[in-house]
Amino acid sequence: MTVGTELLTVPQVMERLQLGRTAVYDLIRTRQLASLTLGRARRVPAHALTDFIHTRLDQDAA
Repeated sequence: MTVGTELLTVPQVMERLQLGRTAVYDLIRTRQLASLTLGRARRVPAHALTDFIHTRLDQDAA
């Protein structure tokens, strides 16, 4: 992780993807969406969310 990488909370990811909590945690659990744990808090690097979106767009275009 580079210095200055924005870390998003699960509610922020939920809002950006317009998905529910369970759906976001399912993406994390199945490793489709990268995340890290800081103490008890789960965080998603902003670049991981961008990568996830680009990957899904590429899959849908194929």
